[in-house]
Amino acid sequence: MRNEAVIFNISGAFFLFIAFVYGWLTDFNEWVGFPAILLTAFLALMIGFYFRMLAKRHGKRPEDRGDGEIAELPGDQGVYSPWSWWPLVLAGSAALGFLALAVGWWMMVPAALAAVIGLVGWVFEFSRGQHAH
Repeated sequence: MRNEAVIFNISGAFFLFIAFVYGWLTDFNEWVGFPAILLTAFLALMIGFYFRMLAKRHGKRPEDRGDGEIAELPGDQGVYSPWSWWPLVLAGSAALGFLALAVGWWMMVPAALAAVIGLVGWVFEFSRGQHAH
């Protein structure tokens, strides 16, 4: 995790520097670009800080060492459905939501409904018992 923390901290410092250069070039009168780049910097620094905390807590992983073997890794990391259609529904609703920002806010209602349906379908895809389908 230490390598990931360094990557995000370097990119956060880069965006922080670029934000102030951009603000200086626009005399801090442009109220969209400067805060957006500043928020990007803080997001990268926040992720870098989180990875640094994980590195201290968990130590070195096998992929962080030069002599690490694949067999040292733990088993399955989760259960993922390879033939699920629900991510496609969620992607379509996200695209419709972004289109709503450009076209009209009224389109956000069907996008939100499709997102809720897609999320519930994806969460309960492997349900057994009362909520099985």
